[in-house]
Amino acid sequence: MKITLVRHSEVIKEYQGKYNGHIDISLSLKGINDAKELAKKLQNISFDKIYCSDLVRARETLNELNLDIKPIYTKELREKSWGKHEGKSFKEIQAEGIEYINFEQWISALDGEDFSLYKQRVQKYFYETIFKEDAKNILIVTHSGVIKTLLSIAKDISLEEAFSTNLPYSSFITLDTISL
Repeated sequence: MKITLVRHSEVIKEYQGKYNGHIDISLSLKGINDAKELAKKLQNISFDKIYCSDLVRARETLNELNLDIKPIYTKELREKSWGKHEGKSFKEIQAEGIEYINFEQWISALDGEDFSLYKQRVQKYFYETIFKEDAKNILIVTHSGVIKTLLSIAKDISLEEAFSTNLPYSSFITLDTISL
């Protein structure tokens, strides 16, 4: 089985570079155009199943891909909730007095969904739902954090290493579950 993990396209300007979590944000015009370009890159792949985060930015990205398969929308593919820090930038959060020492300390210091529970949510959904599908080629449209958390789990690398992976808006990674 192959799984293509797509990061949603660029969001509207006021939310770029922020910890957006569960905020329901639309794509920017550039994001819509980038999703259309992404569609061209994926057009020759025949997907058997499609999963998508239920948040607007992921749904709008998927919509621009113009695929004929009915997707499964789920909150399980949402980004981590950042609670009171949602919609804030790194600098804005630091201005509140939270100091960055290292990656794990930082994500633990922020409000919202406990990171270990978030990681469990991602792992459970992939291993108990997606990886059990009888499909050859699955498309998943989701968020950077979900993809990087899955990479950490699947490749047995640190969260810091996984989160240092460059994954721009409208990009994708293809994984072969045999190698997971």
